[in-house]
Amino acid sequence: MNILSLENVGKNYGVKPLFENATFGIEESDKIGIIGANGSGKTTLLKVIAGTETPDTGKVVRTQGKTLAYLAQNPTIDENATVLETIFAASGGVMRLIRDYEKACHDLATGDANQKLLEKVSALQHELEMSGGWEIETNARIVLDRLGIYDTSAQMKTLSGGQRKRVALAHELIFKPDILILDEPTNHLDADTIEWLEDYLKRYTGALLLVTHDRYFLDRVTNRIFEIDRGGVQAFAGNYAYYLEKKEEQEANRHVENHKREQLIKKELAWLRRGAKARTRKSKHRINAAYDLMAQPKERAKSEIDIAIGAQRLGSKIIELRDISKSYDGRRLVDDFSYLLKRDDRIGIIGANGAGKTTLLEIITRRIKPDAGEIEIGQTVKIGYYDQESRALDDEQRVIDYIRETAEYVTTVDGNQITAGQMLEKFLFPPAAQYSLIANLSGGERRRLYLLKILMDTPNVLLLDEPTNDLDIPTLIALEEYLDDFAGALVVVSHDRYFLDRTIDSIFKFADAGKIREYAGDYSAYLEIAEREETEQSKIRASAKINNGAVNEKEKSKPLKLSFKEKRELESLETRVGEAETRLAEIAAELTLFASDAYKVNGLFTEQQQLTERLDKDMERWAELSERDV
Repeated sequence: MNILSLENVGKNYGVKPLFENATFGIEESDKIGIIGANGSGKTTLLKVIAGTETPDTGKVVRTQGKTLAYLAQNPTIDENATVLETIFAASGGVMRLIRDYEKACHDLATGDANQKLLEKVSALQHELEMSGGWEIETNARIVLDRLGIYDTSAQMKTLSGGQRKRVALAHELIFKPDILILDEPTNHLDADTIEWLEDYLKRYTGALLLVTHDRYFLDRVTNRIFEIDRGGVQAFAGNYAYYLEKKEEQEANRHVENHKREQLIKKELAWLRRGAKARTRKSKHRINAAYDLMAQPKERAKSEIDIAIGAQRLGSKIIELRDISKSYDGRRLVDDFSYLLKRDDRIGIIGANGAGKTTLLEIITRRIKPDAGEIEIGQTVKIGYYDQESRALDDEQRVIDYIRETAEYVTTVDGNQITAGQMLEKFLFPPAAQYSLIANLSGGERRRLYLLKILMDTPNVLLLDEPTNDLDIPTLIALEEYLDDFAGALVVVSHDRYFLDRTIDSIFKFADAGKIREYAGDYSAYLEIAEREETEQSKIRASAKINNGAVNEKEKSKPLKLSFKEKRELESLETRVGEAETRLAEIAAELTLFASDAYKVNGLFTEQQQLTERLDKDMERWAELSERDV
């Protein structure tokens, strides 16, 4: 069923048309990814569909009664509201009911359990049951837990930008509208949370539209792709991999058609130059057709970013970190870390938000001082640091002046010298855009400009902090190709699994208390190692639990040998323990799989609790009997 339609929709900013004559429909089961270059109008299209911007031409029609939610890149929030109030903001009676219930539970947990409060919780539980709100409440608990939102009493103004984005995302996921629109939802999420969100959205029952640079996410979640290219919106009936296949076919066909047209024009020009022997109707018709053919506008080639900047020579001594430690507010972020950076290093840094990844980069660049340890940097080292905040950007400066601050000329990889303006054109900033203020650029264009400034300084050690945030896919592909041939060391902090797989060959994982562990290989290799180690650790924990039980039994008086009946019981216990551990692992997977099914989730929780209690008793009895089985 078609639940939303665009009819000949167009949007312009000044003289620049973003898109024109966009016509398409959205079905209930659609999961649509919108792609295109920075500044092509992806965010604008989302706003037009969401109704927060009015199209210049055409109209947007939504089926009556269908709900819609829109998560912007930078959501507007009430600074003085609490996290709880923001998450359950007035989206309906049930949402307000859940908000009151969650607040009452929080008050009960943190204050005195007085009779009045107990009665309020009981009454709200009854109302939730009568209104069918338990499904939403169960989903809310899962969403909040997986997004790392624990303190619901905190005020929004105390949160970081990433925390605010996660709270806003939680609101939209809990609300569960018929049409969910997400603009860069993976920004500010760590890799584990992105994988959870990926699974959640694959099971989402409503229509989904999203803009993301995460190509794994795009490929695994979507079933349609809308591309904004050269002022048009084209639909592809498949995921990102399907889009790439069809796009390659289109480009090949376009090349063939352009070649045919050029050959026909050459032929017609030759005929015209010879001159018509007689002004017959036939010759006049051919003359008119030839002029019409030549008057047709030549199709614009698709603009592609060209990163062709060289790097300075790098000596043998690069960067050495010795026993580096750093803490904030009593929390250890980096603990006794040592590493000698090598010329050909390609390092990816991963870890939970707030673990200390950016702190390590800031220490390397000497923006902040470590509490302990030393840093040595070689004389030939020239660091290019692409930080998350693009701190070097000045909104009041013109684009061309910002780049000229770094260099008037730059030497490309093939040894040619080009001007700053020419380099800007290679980064898709045409001459007209070069004299506009930086404040007028889109978020993606600002990040692309910032990247150009870093690379124009010809660094030989690149530190990239979340480079994929706000960069479009074509720019990421060009950056990946540039890094393939980059003659220096690379250290990148990123949650983008595809980018990490594409650019790095070792992983530094931030663990608890500032400990950093190295894994050989790309991100996919790290996942395989982590999964294998987790399986081994589960076995060790189970064995340790059994052994601890056996040790405790030794402290008692020497037990009697097992009777025949007890030996049979021991064999039965071993089977039951194995089956229980297997089932508990299955339940953990099913809780994620059926997260949106409140009835199923409640049943699984009950089964999990009962099975855990039974397993504890069986393990205790097994330890007792196994000690005597000698």
